[in-house]
Amino acid sequence: MRSILAGAAVLAGGALLVAGCSSGGSSSSAAAGGTSSAGGSAPVTVRLGYLANITHAPALIGVKNGYFAKELGSAGTLKTTVYTSGTQETTAILAGQIDAAYVGPNPAINAFQKSNGTAIKVVSGVATGGASIVVQPAVSSAAQLKGKSVATPSLGNTQDVAARYWLKQQGLATSTTGGGDVTIKPTAPNSAAVLEFKSGQIAGASEPSPYDVEMVQDGGKVLLTEPGVTTVLMVTQSFLSAHPAVVADLLKANLDALSYIKSDPSGAAAAANDELAAYTGKPLSSKVLTPAFKEITFTSDPDAASLTQDAQQANAVGLLSSAKLDGIFDLDPLNALLKAADQPAVAAP
Repeated sequence: MRSILAGAAVLAGGALLVAGCSSGGSSSSAAAGGTSSAGGSAPVTVRLGYLANITHAPALIGVKNGYFAKELGSAGTLKTTVYTSGTQETTAILAGQIDAAYVGPNPAINAFQKSNGTAIKVVSGVATGGASIVVQPAVSSAAQLKGKSVATPSLGNTQDVAARYWLKQQGLATSTTGGGDVTIKPTAPNSAAVLEFKSGQIAGASEPSPYDVEMVQDGGKVLLTEPGVTTVLMVTQSFLSAHPAVVADLLKANLDALSYIKSDPSGAAAAANDELAAYTGKPLSSKVLTPAFKEITFTSDPDAASLTQDAQQANAVGLLSSAKLDGIFDLDPLNALLKAADQPAVAAP
């Protein structure tokens, strides 16, 4: 069952989302790690967060097609919360509100570093590519952004860091308070940035798919295609330690979704779109959905080198105190599943 929490709003063009819940496996539910009154083990409630972005399509497909329910079986029930930014997911995971999340690399790095390496582990990759800096048609270089505003999803998220670092490389300063040569304007939900772009209120935006595609179709042009990993799957270390078999089930469901995307891209895109529409109230048009899917590579490989580069860039623009990520990965459960399926292992540094 899925429900929208009170106060959720639906916005045009790819919209907001606040929260919903979906249960799989047994119909009974319990707090994570709880037991029934009869003394037997109750199903574990897995609290999973993700965004309503095409870069999080495996999560959307996993819910829509029932992969999480299938893989959890009687061992667990799934409760999902849809956030408007990875920064919100970091806050939620550090507050103990969720157990796992599909999230951008920089929010995962923030969760790891803010907890001194004790809060989370990255257990799988999800997607690479699918994010761009899109600017108004009159802008042809970074220099023309001086004195103008550029939107990002939230302070410190992956697209925010990418935009700030790229501007720095072009000799343009930014600040966390909106000062500098270019005003970085954290804007949520992502659809609000699309509307501001369309109305000419901002010179450009650094956004993930499908919002970058929407801006291009509103007349914008891509000034920078942001390379590297855009989505990973992270879990809390406490949940991984207490429920390793349940985490393995989450990983199986993610692999099911990735396999479906590979075998039937159009069917996978339609499934993701159906789930998006359930939250936003409006599906993406085919002219947005098709190119949005094509600009992303969906993979279980977390591209560890790319994650390290993300940390270095966040450190360079003053959004991270250190670029050290020793211990952020635990890919053993994923590699065990890949080995069982005769697929190549993924590597961490």
